[in-house]
Amino acid sequence: MIAKTIGKGKSLRIKFENNLQFAKQLDRSDKLREFRSKFFIPTFEGKSAIYFSGHSLGLQPRQVGSFVNQEIKDWARLGVDGHAHAQRPWLYYHKYSKKALAEIVGAKPTEVVAMNQLTINLHLMMVSFFRPTRERYKILTEAGAFSSDQYAFESQINFNGLDPKNTLIELQPRGDEQTLRIEDILKAISEHGDELALVIFGGVQYYTGQFFDIRRITKAAHAAGAVAGFDLAHAIGNVDLQLHRDNVDFAVWCSYKYLNSGPGGIGGVFIHEKHFRRKGLQRFAGWWGHDENERFKMKKGFRPMPNVDGWQVSNVPILQAASHLASLELFQKAGIKALRQKSILLTGYLEHLLKAIDKDEIVFKILTPSNPRERGCQLSLAIRRQGRRIFASLTSKGIVADWREPNVIRLAPVPMYNTFEEVFKFSQIFKAVIKDTI
Repeated sequence: MIAKTIGKGKSLRIKFENNLQFAKQLDRSDKLREFRSKFFIPTFEGKSAIYFSGHSLGLQPRQVGSFVNQEIKDWARLGVDGHAHAQRPWLYYHKYSKKALAEIVGAKPTEVVAMNQLTINLHLMMVSFFRPTRERYKILTEAGAFSSDQYAFESQINFNGLDPKNTLIELQPRGDEQTLRIEDILKAISEHGDELALVIFGGVQYYTGQFFDIRRITKAAHAAGAVAGFDLAHAIGNVDLQLHRDNVDFAVWCSYKYLNSGPGGIGGVFIHEKHFRRKGLQRFAGWWGHDENERFKMKKGFRPMPNVDGWQVSNVPILQAASHLASLELFQKAGIKALRQKSILLTGYLEHLLKAIDKDEIVFKILTPSNPRERGCQLSLAIRRQGRRIFASLTSKGIVADWREPNVIRLAPVPMYNTFEEVFKFSQIFKAVIKDTI
């Protein structure tokens, strides 16, 4: 199999080989190989585990401790004065992550802010951007969206006095297909256009790993007169994003998966700048979204900051945000484009090795699209039989992956810290487990 990775103005073609020497050669030529040493790798029986679960929780950067400890020291040393005199003054903490986040999602710094957590941010965005009318009131999304998104959609619909059964449109793949075709998404948007208030998808579908075409979905939503929003939980830090250029209205994300910012880490929001001065745009207000020049005057009458910061509600959780900064610093050093290029190779190599194990798909089928442009660094395997036993056996051999009911193993070779050698070793372990189990 020949893998092709596309960089800026050039392409790289590599013919994959099924041997350890080849995998090691890929690692030696990997320009990002130094970043693995900047993370704590879990161990299993005294050796590094093969950690393919970055889609659930990213690994801890080694410098997180120093970032968090700096805030703890400043708190001990300064008390309340840390808001103005800490090494990174707490009053302005939400500003320190803007440059990195803007680069990662393809936005302007004024369009992104780290705040709250994903589902809270989704509710806040729907307050502003899901404004149903008698004519336009429906929400279109993918079937099987992550549970928290489903709950948010249903509760927002109920909050607006509507019935989810008549309001929420959930698109299913065709027949026995596992992923949605872009033409079917665009057709559904067109067919329901006059009734649509909001089109909202996951950037990368958590179960199948499908990377949706954000640009074309957004363009179609706008042509139909609807708002376009995205949940980027499995996309941010994983795939190429150009939210400003693609004219996306809003997006939300968490930071504990590919952004490696810690369990329950701070979330984030993108809002396109075209919305900043829209009159009559509703929002749930809080003091940290108020004009910072007047914030401490404690007067009535909310006056929002003139950018995405105006959607903040509460002040920043400093220790969470410090962990976030520690990881974002690594993203700035590595560069999201270089990470994406390695990701295409790394995931492509895993796909190649898996297909060699079961060419006829007797034991398992890869649900994730084969086209690198339609996926990130995740492959979802539907195990046809003995799935639980296979997963348990993998776990017992030091493989950290993810099981999803009823029969799917999700694997995420993350370019920041996983290696080609790990991918090869996993394939050998997986092959042996199948032979012993089936």
